Amino acid sequence: MNAKAFFDTNVLLYFFSDEGRHTEVAEGLLVEGGVVSVQVLNELASTARRKLKMNWDEVRAARDKTLIFCPNPVFLTLDIHDSAVEIAARYGYHIYDSLILAAAIEANCTTVYTEDMQHGQTIGKLTIVNPFLAP
Repeated sequence: MNAKAFFDTNVLLYFFSDEGRHTEVAEGLLVEGGVVSVQVLNELASTARRKLKMNWDEVRAARDKTLIFCPNPVFLTLDIHDSAVEIAARYGYHIYDSLILAAAIEANCTTVYTEDMQHGQTIGKLTIVNPFLAP
């Protein structure tokens, strides 16, 4: 892993779906390893059931596979919540996106891979990167 990376839920969803180039990009990132939060695992379970039509055994298998590449998920704490509120207030992100960013900062990540936030924005030492933008 080049830099410590944090993965938003959408990267995992592409990893577990068949979306051509997006799936290839997600696979390439995840095999390098990184970090997720328990929130990301919760969102994965919800969205995998709803959008990918996975059954609960498939959801558990997706979680377990994610934990192979991201073995130490960040747990939500009051400090992370407080940081997320500050990020939301300062940068205008939704609280759930701010929780992703705060968890990444807590884990000392340098990059958050997501397609849902402002590509290239930095928050402290953390940079938001949309890995699915065409090169």
